[in-house]
Amino acid sequence: MIYLFRKKTERKCAMLFQDERFGLFVHWGIYSVGGWHEQEQWRRGISKQEYIKYKDQFNPEGYSPDQWLSLAKEAGMQYVVFTAKHHDGFCMWDTKFSDYNVMHTPYGKDILAEVAKSCKKYGLKLGVYYSVPDWNCPYSVNYGGDHQLAEPNAGDTPDEEAYKNYIKDQMTELLGGRYGEISALFWDIPPVHQDESVNEYVRKLMPGILINDRGYSAGDYSTPEREVPKNKSFSGLTEACQSVGRESWGFRTNEDYLSHLFLECAIDAVMCKGGNYLLNVGPDARGYLPKQTEETLKQVGSWFRRVSESYFGAKLVDVGINQAINDVTVTKKDNFLYIHLPAPAESDGLALKPISVLPKSAVVLNNGQELNCELAYMPFYFFAGGAEAEYLHVMEIPVNKLAGEVIVLRLEFENLDEMLGTLEQTDTNIIL
Repeated sequence: MIYLFRKKTERKCAMLFQDERFGLFVHWGIYSVGGWHEQEQWRRGISKQEYIKYKDQFNPEGYSPDQWLSLAKEAGMQYVVFTAKHHDGFCMWDTKFSDYNVMHTPYGKDILAEVAKSCKKYGLKLGVYYSVPDWNCPYSVNYGGDHQLAEPNAGDTPDEEAYKNYIKDQMTELLGGRYGEISALFWDIPPVHQDESVNEYVRKLMPGILINDRGYSAGDYSTPEREVPKNKSFSGLTEACQSVGRESWGFRTNEDYLSHLFLECAIDAVMCKGGNYLLNVGPDARGYLPKQTEETLKQVGSWFRRVSESYFGAKLVDVGINQAINDVTVTKKDNFLYIHLPAPAESDGLALKPISVLPKSAVVLNNGQELNCELAYMPFYFFAGGAEAEYLHVMEIPVNKLAGEVIVLRLEFENLDEMLGTLEQTDTNIIL
């Protein structure tokens, strides 16, 4: 029975990752008052007594999650992960297990409840982020190390078992139904000592929840951060995460924003490998998204919506394409072959060896432009005395008009699987 339940859960997880590929990560807390970094207390060595003064200044009069989530919906996102508690230990919901929460600020309202309400309004799944390190709870173990204070705060009584009970009590509040269905739990910073009972308790509270790999025991999916793993494909469920800003995940004054093209390249690379992508924003202390953040969501979202069919339900394919100028990534779905060009694209034509069949149609997903194709002897592959064949040549790709985007082409074939099967027999590099 346990085996069947586990297999059923694994299938549900895989289906959720296939259907919900793009998410909004929201880092928001009292650290937005400082406007420096969400880990300001630790990185700058600020005492607890000094840092908690931000709580008395937190009054986001402009807060409306609809402002964020309408942009997320417009960007083609399907889910949200919200920071219920970050490393500073401040809780963004009405918890009875700590006075260090949003109800004890000038704002005085349950922020997570409003996020949950807005998610329901826009049809977005809700996940919660919960930090394992805690720089406020007296039971938390802070003996130095990864994202821990150099030493406990004055008056703290570190106790791992007491702290795990504190976490379970708060999980009961977060996952007990008050905020509706929580689709995912995003732990952060794995503890030194693992304990499977914590995740087991979480699953009892919210059956079917997805749990990441940064908690007290192995979870359902991995979470590479601020990077695109170099492996050709992912061996398991994967959700990469990146922030719109280079320096901070929370709000930062004078942030250095990543370029739209940089983010598109990362999203494309991760999704082609079969992973999900979680793009983070940091609202300011008033509750607003910075103008540059809104622009990023709009521009990257516009691109994503136009090319997203090449990710949903699609599978990574290596058809041994060794065309002359660009190294491309290929995905497939039904009878469609999707050609993902590297950015910046180097030329307006591609010779797609070893394909020697004309497609029924060829379209640029970014703008719907139809492309001309031919079968031709390409000079790069044809040598005197050689026996190279004619290969598919795709022409007049609008690389200059779309220079600021990752370009994706859609080629439709009469019977794609049959064609790829033929290539598989003649090319040892093919992976279907």
